[in-house]
Order: sequence, then structure tokens, then C-alpha cells
Amino acid sequence: MGKRRSPTFDPATLISLISYGTGQDDQEGVCLEVTLGSFRVLLDCGLSDLEPIVRGASPPDIVVCSHAHRDHARGLLALHQRFPKLPIYVSEVTASLLPLNWIDRPQKADFCLILPWHSPQQVLTNLTLELIPAGHLPGAAVVLLTFITPQRTYKLVYTGDFSLSNLQLVEGLSLESLRGLAPDVLIIEGSYGTVRHPHRRQQEKQLMQRIDRALSEGNSVLLPTPTLGLSQEILKLLRSHHQFTGRDVDIWVTDQIAQACDIYLDLMAQLPLSVQNFAKHQPLFWDERIYPRLRRFSSLAHPGDRENLGTRPCILLVETESDIARYLQWGQNPWLVMIPESLYEGQTSPDVELNLRSDVDVIVEVYLLAEHSDGRNTTQLIHNLKPQHVVFVHGSPSYLADLTSLEELQSRYQLHLPASGKRVALPLGDLFIQPSEPIPHPHEGELNELESAITLTLPYAITRDPRWSQFADTGLVEVRWQGEELIVRGISQRELINQQRENRSLLGDTDSCRQCHYYRQPRCWNPHSPLNGFKVTPEGYCPMFERVEGDV
Repeated sequence: MGKRRSPTFDPATLISLISYGTGQDDQEGVCLEVTLGSFRVLLDCGLSDLEPIVRGASPPDIVVCSHAHRDHARGLLALHQRFPKLPIYVSEVTASLLPLNWIDRPQKADFCLILPWHSPQQVLTNLTLELIPAGHLPGAAVVLLTFITPQRTYKLVYTGDFSLSNLQLVEGLSLESLRGLAPDVLIIEGSYGTVRHPHRRQQEKQLMQRIDRALSEGNSVLLPTPTLGLSQEILKLLRSHHQFTGRDVDIWVTDQIAQACDIYLDLMAQLPLSVQNFAKHQPLFWDERIYPRLRRFSSLAHPGDRENLGTRPCILLVETESDIARYLQWGQNPWLVMIPESLYEGQTSPDVELNLRSDVDVIVEVYLLAEHSDGRNTTQLIHNLKPQHVVFVHGSPSYLADLTSLEELQSRYQLHLPASGKRVALPLGDLFIQPSEPIPHPHEGELNELESAITLTLPYAITRDPRWSQFADTGLVEVRWQGEELIVRGISQRELINQQRENRSLLGDTDSCRQCHYYRQPRCWNPHSPLNGFKVTPEGYCPMFERVEGDV
């Protein structure tokens, strides 16, 4: 009987990837299938429709879910029901949070297999799986797959959603845990592209200051937020920030967000030590004794109680899918509606269509409290890992294209932007091979110095980018130096209105769009105004204001 030979693999076809969803929109979610030799591994399942997966001849060999957010985990229950024997691996905290995705269909995630942190487990022959804390959300994991062949060992890293910054309820991804790993393939999220953000603590400070100012001015604050993650971050801030500690104010939370808070309390031992220490001295969430009071909205049992909700300034957190207008009808106080920036990515303005009573006074603003790493930290992670291939997912096509356009990445790594439904081969070798797909280049313009001004001429092709409409929202720009570079940024309608509102407030002048001759609710029709044709708030003001005749 002849000696059995070990299988050999062609490095050019050993690893490949097909995307069923790259997270470019909420409906698509993130769902990637990676092939390592003869094994098929499904990374996340955020699809609302499983047809792309189940139409194949056989299911994947295993599934790994990076974390419990809907756009990464929504389809897991349906996938399990379709293939009951399919192994699905998650972290312990993720297993506890997953049922929040199926509130309308109660189902525990006891069908998942739990892996401890930093503990490589052999899940298939010659294939090991390790989970590493990724920041971003309690339980979120970086996935490390190690595939052993007779020739050599291959490594693939999938970040899922990650954050290097420490958040209120989860520590950031530790670069030390990954440094020197040198994977062959890195699949990384690019939610913010090359955008740079202020430090996380600065973002938190700005949000708390804005809420504090609104309450001081007699406004109630409504925050539509995702059920899981951002809601709990904001509640922890409000409970612990110095501007709110001991403050006599009510914070109300609707049912689904409250349910997520209850699960966090059950997972206290898995949260950072700073949070555990805080909880030893006062409740992390529910408390009606210590200011600020944090209460469940469902405790307002009678309609009359809810109508009195806004009789004095309060804070209300509701799910993003809620009918916001329903809450804004209650009480006599004006409302400030604060929308997370992530919900308006790619849109031109933070308009919210509200079916309100005519006497309801509402201001809508957008804030930043980033849950993902910005462009600077994304490239930092790539340079620390030093992979051969970098595959970008989870972000708008424009933002991901910005990352692949960075010269510092082009010159060192093979970069890929997978399209849904198309397989991407990830050939491995000792030599660098520039990817064949075209990478967009910066637009070239021309500067002209005149006697009293400077003009910047750009090619018309730049308007084809979907971000142009947001950049050119008002036709006004802000220019500032950043080192040796000159940064040009478009000023949005929202910023312009807020600037004018603050200026008029300082001057004590009551002129506003409501009194303007050209105001036709909800739009401005002044042909000389930069807001012509745009929706404006009645309290807004611009230099082209003309008072209605006879209005004093």
C-alpha cells in the first residue's frame, strides 16, 4: 500500500473572499464568506434576506459573529433555523446581547458556541479560531483564523467593527495584542474613511455641554439612538459627567433601550473595572433617588402622565425606529432633537420630517459620538499588523475609495474593495503585486490670485461624487491651514443657521425666518439668500432677511 501524501495548495487560490453584504447600507448588513483551502467560513450575518447564502449547494463549514449589532448579526437566528447543525461561534457577551435583534421573536442565543478571549481553538482540521476584544461594543471581537498546511501557516484577521479609543462601557482594541501578528490577509472596516475626529473625550464633552445648555434654556432633549451600544454610552455619560452629577433632571428611556440596559447590568463582571467601581457606589442605570433620575418610560402608565412629560425640561432616549413626532407632542417645553451623525452619513442636511402640531417648537441638530475608529486609527492598525492583503468593508463606497487612494497604503499593501456577489482572489507570495482594479486619484485644480480675492477652479467631474451635494449644500466654504496643507470644507445649511441663530441671540434681535417676507414654510424662497430653496427652521436667520411689511 502506497504512502499517503499530504495535500498541497496553490498559494494563488488558497484564500479567497465573496461578499454577500459589505455593510454599505442598513438593509445589506455585513456578511462575508472566506475560503481557506477547502474550508468555507462565514464572517457575520447581517443580512435581512438569506437568499444569497442558502441558494448554494451546501452551507459554510462554520460561522463567526464579531458582535451583536443588527448589521452584523440580524440573520443569525434565521440561518440557524435553516441549518440547525451549523456551528456559530461568538464571545460570551455577544451571546447574551444577540437576542436584542429578535425582540419580536423571543429566542435565546443558546444555539451559539461560546469562545473565551485570547484562547485559540481548533474548529476544523488544521484550522484554529481566536477571538480578541475589539472595543466598539461589549463582546465585540477581532477574529483571527489560522490555517495550517504542509507548506506553511497562513493567517487571516477580520476586525469586525473596532475602536482603538476607550469608550464609556468598553475598553478600546489593544494594539499590543495584535502587534507583530503579520497576517496574510486583513479584512478591516472603513466606516469613516480617511476622516479624522476629535479625541473621544472631546466628543463626549461637546455632547454634554450641548445638552446642558439646552436644559438651562428651558428645552427638553430627545435623543433617537440605536437600541444597543450608543444608547448605553450616553446614559453612562449622563449618570457620571460632572455637569449632570446631582442635577435635578429626569432621564426617560423607552422599552427596547431599557431591555438592553438590563442585559448590561447582568454582564457587569464583563465591563471595565472603572464601570464596576462606579456601580458599587450608585446604580449604573435605574435610579429614582440619586440625581439625575433614570427612569423607564413604560412606568408612565397613564396617558395624562405622559402628556405632562415635558412640563419641565427632561431628557428622553427613544429607539431610532420610533415615531419621534409622537413624543414631541407632549408637554409645553420646546424640544431639541439630537440625531447621531452616523444616521445622516451621506445626506445633505439633518432634516427630520415631523407631523407636529403647529405650536410645537422643535430644533433638530446632529452630534458626533463615534463608535468606530477614524481614518488615522484605521491606518495605524494596518501599519501595526503589516498584512499582505487589505480588504476594506463596512463603509460608504466613497469613504472606502478614499482609503484605497492613500499612497501610504498603496505602496505597501495589496488593497481590495469587494463588490457584493463577486469573489475576490487573494493570491499569496513573496512579491508585492499591485492590485489590478483602478484606484481613484485626486482631482487637479487651478489657483488664480486676483487683486482682492483668490479663485479656485476645479474640474466639473468632481460633482459626480455623491458627497458633492453635501459639500456644496450652501455654496459657502471654510478654509484653514493644517500643517503645510490648506483644507477646504463646505459649510452646511445646519451650521449656517446655527451660526446666525447664535449671532442674533447675542445681539438680542428677534428677526427670524418666521418674520421674513420670503419664508414659505418650511423653505426659504429668497433668490439672494444662500438658503434659497432649502428647508429652514422658523427661528433661523440669514443676512438677506427682509421683514414682512407691517410686521413690527
